[in-house]
Amino acid sequence: MKRILITGTQGYIGGSLANYLNRWPEKYRVDFLSLRDGTWKQADFEPVDAIVHAAAIVHQPKSKDDPDEADVYDRVNHRLTAELAQKAKAEGVSQFLFLSSESVYGLHAPVGKTLTITADTPLHPTDNYGISKRKAEEDLDLLRGDGFRVAILRPPMIYGRGCKGNYQTLAHLAKKLPIFPEIANRRSMLYIDNLCEFLRLLIEDGADGLFCPQNAEYVSTSRMVREIAKAHGKHICLVGGCAWALKLLSHVTALAGKAFGSLCYDQSLSDYPQNYNLVSFEQSIAETEGGA
Repeated sequence: MKRILITGTQGYIGGSLANYLNRWPEKYRVDFLSLRDGTWKQADFEPVDAIVHAAAIVHQPKSKDDPDEADVYDRVNHRLTAELAQKAKAEGVSQFLFLSSESVYGLHAPVGKTLTITADTPLHPTDNYGISKRKAEEDLDLLRGDGFRVAILRPPMIYGRGCKGNYQTLAHLAKKLPIFPEIANRRSMLYIDNLCEFLRLLIEDGADGLFCPQNAEYVSTSRMVREIAKAHGKHICLVGGCAWALKLLSHVTALAGKAFGSLCYDQSLSDYPQNYNLVSFEQSIAETEGGA
């Protein structure tokens, strides 16, 4: 039996992973570790096989130039991560899995433009969240070795039952609007259960390295909205010829670019020897909306 320690007791990913692994009580013992105060420093890590570090400040910061805000993100997402990993290595934990982010690339695709992240895409975070995640990755790379394996994940937008963020905004629109723009954009996304299965496989394999998991297929925003409406027994009419208006809107609000721009991982970055995409896109939307 593997003993798994998960940080982020109140977080979406941490809670979802714990529930997922608890399907195999004979294989995994799952415990949570709170990092909200310093008591975690007295915890005994020696019996632990793997730590999944999902705790973080996750909402987007206002400005990378705010020194107080920058310090909060750096303290929680960077320095705390490094301190936790140092303790884990010193006490014999064999694997440390870190939830980083696509934000380390600092890419934002405007409407009508496609940006594809490849193995050669440089890291250039543009906000405090992405900067803090990149710094954490750099410190973890220095700790890797001597029997201490580090798996760094840079997932794209994660969605699923109870998720927050841009998905909920689009879901609200899908349930209210009779029409929606038809835009042939491409987005990398990752359903929460597929992420949890990927993490489970990494733990089983004792994997080490950099990973960029995503769903088996790219998704257009229009298709996602249509599937959400379908899950609620609605038909939404997709209307073409709106690209010019969305391009104009993207100059006013970043949300338009996030929703209708094309930003995706090259599929080769997401290959893994075992299949982790157990849930299709259509089924993932049905499960997400059915559990909402």
